[in-house]
Amino acid sequence: MSDLFTIGYSGVRAYQAALGTTSENIANAGTAGYARRTATIAEVTRATSMSLGQTTNLGGNGSIVTGIARSADAFKVAEVRVAGADLARTETGVIWLDRVEGALTGNQLGERLTAFFNAGKAVAADPAAGAPRAVMLETASSLASAFAGTGRAIDAARADLKGSGNDAARKLTDLSDALARVNASLTRAKPASVEQAALFDERDRVLESMSALVDVDVQTDAYGRATARAGGSTGPVLADAAGSAFVTFTMNASGGVSFAANRGGGTELIPAHGGTLAGIADGAARVVAARETLDDLATRFTTGINELQADGRDLDGAAGQPMFTVGATPTEIQMTLTDPRGIAAAAVGEGVRGNGNMAALAAFRTDGAFETRLADSVTANAAALSARRDVASAQGTIRDAAVAAREGVSGVDLDEEAVNLIRFQQAYQASGRVIQVAREILQTIIDIR
Repeated sequence: MSDLFTIGYSGVRAYQAALGTTSENIANAGTAGYARRTATIAEVTRATSMSLGQTTNLGGNGSIVTGIARSADAFKVAEVRVAGADLARTETGVIWLDRVEGALTGNQLGERLTAFFNAGKAVAADPAAGAPRAVMLETASSLASAFAGTGRAIDAARADLKGSGNDAARKLTDLSDALARVNASLTRAKPASVEQAALFDERDRVLESMSALVDVDVQTDAYGRATARAGGSTGPVLADAAGSAFVTFTMNASGGVSFAANRGGGTELIPAHGGTLAGIADGAARVVAARETLDDLATRFTTGINELQADGRDLDGAAGQPMFTVGATPTEIQMTLTDPRGIAAAAVGEGVRGNGNMAALAAFRTDGAFETRLADSVTANAAALSARRDVASAQGTIRDAAVAAREGVSGVDLDEEAVNLIRFQQAYQASGRVIQVAREILQTIIDIR
């Protein structure tokens, strides 16, 4: 009879644990990164010696929870990380392509270039008239402002990109520290325990967040501790059982960027395949290219216009004076010429009503292809932006499918958990009934006279 008490008691404890696990599943059904748990219940056996030195295991000695099983598929979890890294890179690239497009078009630089050259044609048609000359100076001033505004917009994008790079490096450092702490806790966690399952959930959540920043190669040991490397299997270690790395971001004077994982010595981190860091590197290259194109256009334009002024004659017959001055950067353009009479429309040897120098301005416009080059840059950026958005849409679908596949293994099915809840409640009640019956039987025996 005492064995019957033990059997009932073991059942109460086992199904109490199962009920707790089921309740936890239900409570965390909407928690991101939570993997469903199952209480593994086994029969308690007793070894009995037999003849000829043999033994046999006899059942019927109750039940015991042997551990908490976590429903997870390492391959599907890895697929989510890869898909997330690809999507994060593309989405980050979209942000900076959009910023470049806004910078190149927001100040209407192309339209103001066209307006300036068209104003020059009007002066050529009537070189002695004051109104066309005034309009040309006005369009020159607007064009100088457009160059300066466009350059500042690109510089602002570069400054924001630098801030984003520093922020991403800081987040990756924090996540590396978090993974190292999880690894340390896993060393102490009891195998197949609730604590270990919770730590595995946190490990996978941290790794997924890391993969959104940089493509990570992950290897786990017998304890489940993760070694995460950035940029592939040969990249620098971000975190392992021994500790974590400090990630830094650097932008040089020309706008080029680099990352490093510092752990007793700086190791270059190359985000070659995916993640926000790779998107930032892509964006930096786009911003640098846009700035170089704009600087080249501004330099050739201001230099060429000032040279044309010097080669011509103004309305007073004097040699033309520079129209523009340039500041610290090629796009910081200021108007020097303020008197419409100072526009050198005539060529050397012509009268003050000549327009030979304005004809040279038309040739300068054609040869320099300023409007065409700017339009080509805007078009190329727009095409790249459109393509990236299409890729991001496709990659978003791929990631959603990967998440759905992972959730198909580790997600909580509330209908199934509701059935388990009823089943374990009944099993718990039945175990309690076993104890009650054992007590009643013993009491009946005691009451025999």
